[in-house]
Amino acid sequence: MPTYQLKVNGESKSVDVSEDTPLLWVLRDHLDLVGTKYGCGIAQCGACTVHLDGNAVRSCAMTASQAEGKSITTIEGLSEDGSHPVQEAWKEIDVPQCGYCQSGQIMTASAFLEKNPTPSENEIKSAMHGNICRCASYNRIYKAVETASKNMGS
Repeated sequence: MPTYQLKVNGESKSVDVSEDTPLLWVLRDHLDLVGTKYGCGIAQCGACTVHLDGNAVRSCAMTASQAEGKSITTIEGLSEDGSHPVQEAWKEIDVPQCGYCQSGQIMTASAFLEKNPTPSENEIKSAMHGNICRCASYNRIYKAVETASKNMGS
């Protein structure tokens, strides 16, 4: 089995996995980073979203071999204490119901706001469109992204 060198949340990690092992399972099963969730397994729901070199990607559809040499950030690495502006906005707006999709939603929102710090309502809806929330908390999600944008600017 090949060994891959991954940079996860700022730390170098070495994992021995098959080349086709999804990054999601490397994170959860080999590195014990369980904040990234399994949702659909076909990159359609967004629950498994992580940052790869600052871009939001679906970790269920990416292999460890594809992630080698890139910087991976999981929800655990977004901030040590939950103080990232998007995480703060999620708490302020009280977004989660069941909470299952929230790490993926937060990772998508934070990557989006890094690229577009002052988005319009339509840009927020478009950016968050691919993340499914079983509880349909979409209005609160959009409001939290808007709040995070304002807080990041101040």
